[in-house]
Amino acid sequence: MPRNYLDKTVEKRLIFNADDFGLTSGVNRGIVECHTRGVLTSTSMMVMGHAVEEAVSMSRDHPALGIGLHWDVWGEDEREFDTKNLPAVRDEFRRQLEEFERLFGRLPTHIDSHRHAHRAEHLMPVFRELVAPLGVPLRGDGQVRFVGEFYAQWEWKVTNLEYVSVSFLERLLREEVPRGWTEVSCHPGYVTAEDCWVYGNEREAEIRTLTDPAIRRCVEQLDIQLTSYADFRPENGIAVSNVDA
Repeated sequence: MPRNYLDKTVEKRLIFNADDFGLTSGVNRGIVECHTRGVLTSTSMMVMGHAVEEAVSMSRDHPALGIGLHWDVWGEDEREFDTKNLPAVRDEFRRQLEEFERLFGRLPTHIDSHRHAHRAEHLMPVFRELVAPLGVPLRGDGQVRFVGEFYAQWEWKVTNLEYVSVSFLERLLREEVPRGWTEVSCHPGYVTAEDCWVYGNEREAEIRTLTDPAIRRCVEQLDIQLTSYADFRPENGIAVSNVDA
């Protein structure tokens, strides 16, 4: 698939970032498919995922796919973790960062978290402190505009596939991608009968939309530059208000 390389004359720069890389083989496959056949440019690695080694192996064949760290203490199986325990939060962040560096031999391109845990009022200052020395963006820190509305459950456990449809994503592209840097988050993946997730079949609907040729045509018509966090430099960023789902 042809890639849109960074062009400094383009004012609108868009990152399509998929969370949960490494979660399962089906999620890995869906993310890579959206990258090779669709508009996906970036992903966030769950180093605690069941299929993390496979994800690392697959990434070697796709060097244009930017990969950040998806800090996770709960997983899809809803493990228990007290995020009020700040020493434990710090330790777990350092442990997962070290594991990411062991797997890839480099720092992540960006930092975010499962269920936006780091954006809680008591955690955001901690994460700002932890991420600052890395020199990479932290989701919600104002460097990159965040759009999280491409998600099929605006209400917990209530599915509406309209929110991950082609027409809805086209509207997001028209209305929520101003000049500067924007991330649209997504959660593509293939599921099996064994994957008893709250957000399951919705992932496959996301794949269909993200690989639909109409989305790439819309991106081109709107003069949007597809890029990834690997291309981001703080001096190039424009801090704007974030949009939350």
